[in-house]
Amino acid sequence: MRHPRSVLAAAIGIGLAAALGATPASAASAPASAPAAATTSTGLNAQAAAAAWAAYEGSAADARATEAFFQAVVKSVAEKRAANPGARVVTVNYGTSGAPSFRSQIARSTQVWNSTVTNVRLQEGPSPSFTYREGNDPRGSYASTDGRGRGFIFLDYRQNQQYNSNRVTSHETGHVLGLRDNYRGPCSELMSGGGPGPSCQNDVPNSAERSRVNQIWAGLGRTS
Repeated sequence: MRHPRSVLAAAIGIGLAAALGATPASAASAPASAPAAATTSTGLNAQAAAAAWAAYEGSAADARATEAFFQAVVKSVAEKRAANPGARVVTVNYGTSGAPSFRSQIARSTQVWNSTVTNVRLQEGPSPSFTYREGNDPRGSYASTDGRGRGFIFLDYRQNQQYNSNRVTSHETGHVLGLRDNYRGPCSELMSGGGPGPSCQNDVPNSAERSRVNQIWAGLGRTS
């Protein structure tokens, strides 16, 4: 859920405030144990972070990475369909040991997706297909996969202070399920990510997103 260009000015403003020791207005939605943003007397660290967001977001490299991620998920799904053509629901295990500060957000994301889609089920368990991690990254939160049912979701502390943390986590989990970003979408569209701005509180996929996930995972074999 990286910062789109349309909210770059706001991102820079919030970043500078964090760097100068101020608490973002939406910090209440972040994990209580999330470390404070790094401080600097000049705000240069925040400016560098905002510049990194701007350089990556909307770039050709970002577009290629997003498309490659989606195609990797589709390839993995096709392989599982061929191996297990009879079962109707795929169970995908995940691990949370790398993101202890975000356990409640991850539990909420799991509840959201399991209650809105029918062909795939997420659960915490052994031999996870993907894991959650936490830390600081100037690119924000993101999902990464090798296209073979393995990967991780990285949850960035600062971004989860600026934006609704449940929305960030559900959005990134949507990538694991095969959905791509659409930053120009409305707040009601989960994969619009940070496009609608920090005031957006929605953490639930809309009907089109739910249908797309069900379509991708339809008819797959049970896996872990």
